Amino acid sequence: MSDYEDLHIESNLPKVWEQEETFNDLLYDWMSSAPWLGISIGLHFVAFMIVRAIPWEIFTPNEETIIQATLEQPPPIEEEEPEEPEEEIEEEVEEEPVIMDQEISDHNETESQEDFEEALGDPDQNADSPFDSDNLNNQIGIGGGAGGKFGGRGGGRRNLSARGGRPLAQAIKDGLEWLKVHQSEDGYWDTDEFFSNNIKGGTDCTEGAGIASQDVGMTGLALLAFLGDGSSTRQGEYRKVVKRGIKWLGDQQDEDSGLLGEEVGHGFVYDHAIGALALAENYYDSHNPFQKLQTQRAMNFIGKARNPYGGWRYEVPSDGETDTSITGWMIFALKAGDDAKLKVDKEGYIGAAEWLDSVTDSSTGRVGYIGPEQGGRSSRVTGANDDFPPEKTEAMTGVGLLTRIFLGQTPEEMPIMEKHGDLMLRMLPEWNESAHTIDMYYWYYGTYAMYQLGGEHWSKWKKAMEKAILPHQRQDGDYKGSWDPVGPWGYQGGRVYSTALMVLTLEVFYRYSSLLGAR
Repeated sequence: MSDYEDLHIESNLPKVWEQEETFNDLLYDWMSSAPWLGISIGLHFVAFMIVRAIPWEIFTPNEETIIQATLEQPPPIEEEEPEEPEEEIEEEVEEEPVIMDQEISDHNETESQEDFEEALGDPDQNADSPFDSDNLNNQIGIGGGAGGKFGGRGGGRRNLSARGGRPLAQAIKDGLEWLKVHQSEDGYWDTDEFFSNNIKGGTDCTEGAGIASQDVGMTGLALLAFLGDGSSTRQGEYRKVVKRGIKWLGDQQDEDSGLLGEEVGHGFVYDHAIGALALAENYYDSHNPFQKLQTQRAMNFIGKARNPYGGWRYEVPSDGETDTSITGWMIFALKAGDDAKLKVDKEGYIGAAEWLDSVTDSSTGRVGYIGPEQGGRSSRVTGANDDFPPEKTEAMTGVGLLTRIFLGQTPEEMPIMEKHGDLMLRMLPEWNESAHTIDMYYWYYGTYAMYQLGGEHWSKWKKAMEKAILPHQRQDGDYKGSWDPVGPWGYQGGRVYSTALMVLTLEVFYRYSSLLGAR
């Protein structure tokens, strides 16, 4: 018997058979369970909706859904390449200019002195060092082109005209048009046979041939005139002209050495410096990767050509000699390359500064060609230009002064610069063929240097410069817009040289910003 058999528990609850449920009892029980019933129904409804929402088709093995997608690649970025000259030539011919319809005014137009002063501008924009400022000459306007470091450019000529300098603006326009219509189909300017390239067909402009070996330098000089007016391979009124010229220059470059042209005579070093300057000024505005490579090679050549103890001269590699004239061009090219963010031989700046000190006469301020001695003001070629006495020019003093400014020197730090300017005031520009006083090379450098000095140096120089240059621009036939290649170096560069150099001289009012400020 189990231990639990004797265990008996008496319950006081009614027996099952004794229980009697009334309607009220049933209703009460149903009402007590109603909330739980509602909750149960709600849960079942939610479960039902979830089941319906399940995409049961994905579990069906016999049905497959294949999704295909392709990722479209963006179009590759194409580097701008210089266009073929042939394409440009046809467009250029179609847009043949009618110079007479574009005239601004007569060169003989007279204006008040106040209007002329206003047209020239007030060099009141300054920078701590050459080309380290983005300031603009506010008398000229910002314009297009490189702007800032390279002046107002694009709108410079138009603003110059609007502000009273109409004869100056017209002279620049006529000069650029002459250069434009005498550019060869290949893009260069033919120094000795420029007349054969007149795109208008036929010409009576045959006088003023230069030397054929100078084509690289003269092409660079002509390009600088267009670049100075605001055009480049990227933009500007003469964009197509510049594109053809820059392409031709690049085609003349030796890829290994970086030299533009060939080593012919002494002039090839000048040619390279001028061509490199044109490439650098254009690249500063265009930022074309292909042009960057060519310009960098040109900068590299300049570095290799320098005398390690001074500046530059005729031999590459250097034979240890230096002259002021070539050194000036090389410094301007390096500075343009430096501003375009290229790698340049900055030690050349130190060498050039030391050279200028060594060839400067501290008592007079005169800068010599290869030394400070009397008679070393400029070079001459026996039998070619020795009828232009060096004593009637201060060309090297002008080169020296402008080079010092480009190197960041100021008259406050270097009082000799005031002496340079004072000396040049005693030999102002004068167009006198019988007296052999014409030296366009001197006038070009002197104009830019005196503009930077400002004050009395500039006010006196500009009056003489205008008087010497403007009345002697040709106005007849196919010569219209050009200058006769009179002067010591006209025989070498010809009409292309004289015209490009005089246009550049007149562009002084907006080609470069003032680096020294008002004085």
